[in-house]
Amino acid sequence: MNKNEFSEHLYNDLISFWASMKDDDCRGYYGYADADGIPDKTSSKGVILQSRILWFFASSYILNKDPKILLLADHAYEFIKEHCYDREFGGMYWSVNYDGTPCEDMKHTYCQSFAIYALSAYYRASGRIEALDLAKSIYETIEKNCRDGGGYLEAFEKDFSPSGNDKLSENGVMADRTMNTLLHLLESYTELLCAEYSANVESSIKQILYLFKANIYDPERKICKVFFDKDYSSLIDLESYGHDIEASWLISRACEVLNDDKIKKTMNPLIIGLAEEALENGIDIDTFAMNNERENSTVDHKKVWWVQAEAVTGFYNAYTLTGDENYLKASEHIWDFIKKNVIDGKHREWIENIYDEGQENPDQALVHEWKCPYHNGRMCIEMYARLDRE
Repeated sequence: MNKNEFSEHLYNDLISFWASMKDDDCRGYYGYADADGIPDKTSSKGVILQSRILWFFASSYILNKDPKILLLADHAYEFIKEHCYDREFGGMYWSVNYDGTPCEDMKHTYCQSFAIYALSAYYRASGRIEALDLAKSIYETIEKNCRDGGGYLEAFEKDFSPSGNDKLSENGVMADRTMNTLLHLLESYTELLCAEYSANVESSIKQILYLFKANIYDPERKICKVFFDKDYSSLIDLESYGHDIEASWLISRACEVLNDDKIKKTMNPLIIGLAEEALENGIDIDTFAMNNERENSTVDHKKVWWVQAEAVTGFYNAYTLTGDENYLKASEHIWDFIKKNVIDGKHREWIENIYDEGQENPDQALVHEWKCPYHNGRMCIEMYARLDRE
């Protein structure tokens, strides 16, 4: 793979597309755009989407120091700071209306974590201490309001009283805890630690790693269980190939940032085990792309955009750790699949779902509250940086 392919796609395609989503009238970035890239200017703005856009522009600026990109990050930051943060109870809303007034004012740990992730990256890009202070405030809010004796709960009303977790529950179950939220909490705390050292944040990261090893990871099957009740009893037989390969490299990165040899040794079997299983059973033998998931004995062969992005990075990370070229080949094959099938030929943003040959590929929105520049942008940033070090 050529590092320049990733930087060119990042700067020529993705940044250009997402810059076009900038809302100059009501601030922030449009919350929805259809398959033709036409935004709905009155659509609500998911705070996860706004946070991921802030992270994307801030991290892209860190990579190449183009001041125009920092201005795009500034635009996202001002909207989040002024309209998405609840000054009464703390924490970030789930969504706001197009004009910045609260829409869904519930609080979710997943949403708080992405705000920390974005604000930490923005502080590193801009040096604005108020952004770091806000990230640290949300960290304290999570630790105060979202933790219990077993780890982290997820869904809350505006005042952080408990609520049903329908936002992060899928596949017919209602979960009290999810692997997905815990993984991105780990990711956001790692980014916060990179922004400024804190013994408390370091301790939180270590505790989350312990939760993964003790309750989330199944060492016999080499997968992460996905949905849980409060006691970490698994609610469904589900193997999420994208989340597993994503967890492999994000846990690896957390261990690198901690720089603790004991923790690295403890977590390495989990890191490699997840990559091994994803390589063995997650790859479609016909396309060499990554399938979506397996529920019970049924495999969902749909090729989801973010799953492909995480597989490129995750398998390349496994290759660097093990030297096993099968991981390198998988990363290369999936990147080839992305270039041929997933990148939209006109707008150069990614198509959300690619179905098996013969199935209809209906018009799919290029932007919505979960469709963002986070996974594909991060893949470009990570792969360029990793290949640049070689």
